[in-house]
Amino acid sequence: MSAHSHAHDDHHSDGGASHGTYKSYVIGFVLSVILTAIPFWLVMDGVLDSKVATALWVMGLGVIQIIVHMVYFLHMNTKSEGGWNFLALIFTIVIVAIAIAGSLWVMYHLNTNMMPQMDHDMIPSFG
Repeated sequence: MSAHSHAHDDHHSDGGASHGTYKSYVIGFVLSVILTAIPFWLVMDGVLDSKVATALWVMGLGVIQIIVHMVYFLHMNTKSEGGWNFLALIFTIVIVAIAIAGSLWVMYHLNTNMMPQMDHDMIPSFG
């Protein structure tokens, strides 16, 4: 009877998944609010002179916020599910990066090689 109940308990285990505590959820929430407020402040007050620098900061803070959500709310770490969740995440990131880089490369080369170079004198004027 004891061996059966032990096997039954193993069957319902969480597989090594980490469950968050109240403290970890509060930390995740506070970090998320801060990582949302900073880009809002950068854009609304025009803190940086360059729009490109502002966009890069906003995207960088967005990536950090994704990581915060994965760690504090989705409990993604190298220990959960024996590391398979983390391995699946790495695989997904690699596939998405390849898809985005390939798409940008194809669009750039299509634009460069397929679009005729229009001269402003060739554009008809209706006036």
